[in-house]
Amino acid sequence: MPAYAIAHLQEAAPHPEIAEYIERLPATFEEHGGRFLVHATPHEVKEGSWPGHVVVIGFPGIAEARAWWDSPAYREIAPLRSRHIEGDIILVDGVPEGYDPAATVKAFRDALPPG
Repeated sequence: MPAYAIAHLQEAAPHPEIAEYIERLPATFEEHGGRFLVHATPHEVKEGSWPGHVVVIGFPGIAEARAWWDSPAYREIAPLRSRHIEGDIILVDGVPEGYDPAATVKAFRDALPPG
């Protein structure tokens, strides 16, 4: 089942370390089967507020995503970003092929108070 690293990064002033981070980043995730799915592209906010940028890196599975995040290669370059850009980053499993949300709906309905 696919997994994703999703980053919501705030605006930042240009800095040479950010450029270096972006240059070196692909080599850190490609060895774990990762690839950019969203990067340096504009997004449309349809509800709420979402300032900044979105980055999505796809992986074959959550084990590969975790291996990338914990890898010495990524840990080495992560400070180049974190010193200059605030944001939130998550690793999340995707859904399997043919996913049906019926079980989720049932669990939600079962949790509703009677009446």
